[in-house]
Amino acid sequence: MTIRDRIRELRRVPASQLKPNPRNWRLHPENQQAALRGLLNEIGYADALLARELPDGTLELIDGHLRAAETPDETVPVLVLDVNQQEADMILATHDPIAAMAETDREQLDALLGDLQSEDAAVRAMLDGLSNKGKSGTGAGHDVEVPEAYQVVVECGGESVQRELYERLTSEGFCCRLLTL
Repeated sequence: MTIRDRIRELRRVPASQLKPNPRNWRLHPENQQAALRGLLNEIGYADALLARELPDGTLELIDGHLRAAETPDETVPVLVLDVNQQEADMILATHDPIAAMAETDREQLDALLGDLQSEDAAVRAMLDGLSNKGKSGTGAGHDVEVPEAYQVVVECGGESVQRELYERLTSEGFCCRLLTL
């Protein structure tokens, strides 16, 4: 298999000159914007934006809309790609979701997070969210005490059978709930 290198060049461009992609589907909530501002202040640019050159010579963003919007007065690194509209649309649709498909090695992440510090409140909140995500099962970062319980799920042939079994088991002292899927 031969894989094409679609990066034509790296340019440093004023962010205000980049045209937002009209098909950009990503929304950026305030907590994400604040965390990005904090990281840009603490670290700076550590990744290039992606763009394609239009026939009039302007650059249209494919990835990096929030970074460009947060730093309009800065000169930013842009990888100019040799892609057509359809290929740009495919990148726009899949660039972030393909990264989101990665799974988390909790031990590695916890070890990494244990070594990190930030002066920025939004960055600290993001890091705290990462350290708590998945620990309680809620993703909200709160520990939830779940009591031990032993249960049986029985698939019934119909509602009348379900009702009959429910009544029989509750009359025998079992705590039951009806569930219809």
